[in-house]
Parts: sequence; C-alpha cells; structure tokens
Amino acid sequence: MSAYLALAVSVGLLAVVDTWLFGVPLAGFLPGLVWVSFIAWGCHFHSGAGMKGMTTAIAGMTFGAAVGVAAIVALMGPLAGLGDFAGPVAVGLGAFVICLASKIPLLATIPASVYGFAAVAGATFLMAGEEGMDPVGAFVPTVVSVIIGALFGIVSEKLAGALTKEAAAGD
Repeated sequence: MSAYLALAVSVGLLAVVDTWLFGVPLAGFLPGLVWVSFIAWGCHFHSGAGMKGMTTAIAGMTFGAAVGVAAIVALMGPLAGLGDFAGPVAVGLGAFVICLASKIPLLATIPASVYGFAAVAGATFLMAGEEGMDPVGAFVPTVVSVIIGALFGIVSEKLAGALTKEAAAGD
C-alpha cells in the first residue's frame, strides 16, 4: 500500500475511534470536545509530525488555552467596563502574549497557540451552564482533548507506517 493510501486508511479508521471515544466513554468529562482533539491532531501534522509535532501541538495548544483562559477571565472582570470592546481587547491582548511567547522555542509555532486559545474559548462557551461561563473549568477538558488528539497524530503515523511496511513486505 502506498504511504499516501496508508495514511488515509489510518486516519479514517482512527477518526472513527476518536469520535466514538468522545461520543461514548468520554462524553461526560469531555462534552462535545471531539473537535478539539481533531484540531490537535491536525496541529500535530502541521507542526512537522513525529515527536516534534506532538510536542509542539501539546505545548503550544496548552499554552494558548492558558492565555485564552486569562483573556476570558479578563473579559468578564477587569475589561468588562469596556462594554462592546471588552472581547476584542481581551483577544488582542491574548494574541500579543502569544506572539511574544513565540520567542521561546517550544512555543515558536504561533498557530499551535492560537488553536489552543480558540479551543478553550469554544469549550468555555460550549460548556457554559446556568451559572455562566467558566473558562477555568473548561481548561482541563480542553487540554485533555488536546493530548488525546496529539496522541492520535502519533498513532496514525505509526499505523500508516505499519500498513506501508506490510504492503512492501507482501510485494
């Protein structure tokens, strides 16, 4: 099997598993966050794949999620007096911090941090209950979803490699 087809088969099969995990056994803890896993999975490949891609996805997205939590807390607190500008200013400050942090080699892939920021913001709004938004409460489920997605990136590479080798051995 070609490497191209092997990766397609691997990702397709593992996408079923990932979606099932979030939809059944993890549904109570990670409600509707399969999309965060898929973002991290894509970030893994976007960041060079292998251990580097996995590390970049986890570190960058986790950092971005932390910045996102801080931005949402600021939006609901100290920046709330800005009215309609509270959200835009909070996001701008978060983007500023993410860009500054890219000087650190582990956080150099700015898109990974942006994905994490967006993921925790989405999770915060998705998980908002009667008490309102809880960005701090959304942080751990977001990071766990990121780790799962990055691990699926590694597993999909390994499975694709195995499918490619099996086909080569059978030729």
